[in-house]
Amino acid sequence: MNIEFSGKTVIVTGGAHGFGRAIAHAFAARGASTWTCDILADGLNETAAQASPAPGGRIETALVDVADRAAVGRFVDRVTQATGRIDILVNNAGGVCGQTGQPIEDVSEEQWQVIFDVNVKGVFHFAQAVAPHMKAAHAGRIVNISSGAGLGVSLTGIQAYASAKAAQIGLTRQLAHELGPFGITVNNVAPGFVRSNPTTEKQWEAYGAEGQQRLVERLALRRLGSPADIAHAVLFFASEYAGWITGQVLSVSGGP
Repeated sequence: MNIEFSGKTVIVTGGAHGFGRAIAHAFAARGASTWTCDILADGLNETAAQASPAPGGRIETALVDVADRAAVGRFVDRVTQATGRIDILVNNAGGVCGQTGQPIEDVSEEQWQVIFDVNVKGVFHFAQAVAPHMKAAHAGRIVNISSGAGLGVSLTGIQAYASAKAAQIGLTRQLAHELGPFGITVNNVAPGFVRSNPTTEKQWEAYGAEGQQRLVERLALRRLGSPADIAHAVLFFASEYAGWITGQVLSVSGGP
């Protein structure tokens, strides 16, 4: 299976590290004009510096808060003005926003809301901004990055995170039906635990040797995955091979 994206324009949110960086690199390496955004300038600079684009491929970066609707609109306008198209959107920005698990009675409204803003509102903002361009082309791919927490429970015990990722899956299915008549597919990748960024590294260390062993032994493949494993699932959903697949959630988790 040869998957390539020459001539395609791709937006990847949350590209400063981890999954977003791996996804952006994977598209650029396959010839895509890849535009990635985040709120972490240093991380974006590293993503651009470490890229190895194929001929015709490139990575452009921008500081964008996905929870800011106006900023999202400006970024999408910038991409379309530069390339004239948006073929693929990968909504990867998300996470626990520095929070740790605590009893529900101790969770503040602000703690709850900030996680929803990044993990759900950001997906809504970007889908809303790119939809007119994809509708005009009568083609497009939207891939949302959820989590195993959206299918079950969060390993961190963060109520808002599990709820937001489940909400994102619901939005994926709804948009698949709304946008399908325009030739646009909308799918979701739900990663299992992957050591991909400073937050997951802290989580891994907190488990200790015995906890780490138990986590790995619960997986059918008996090993942790990598950001590349998540990127490969995204590439499939974004490719022509997935042209008749929409509204689906693919668990990429090593088989827990």
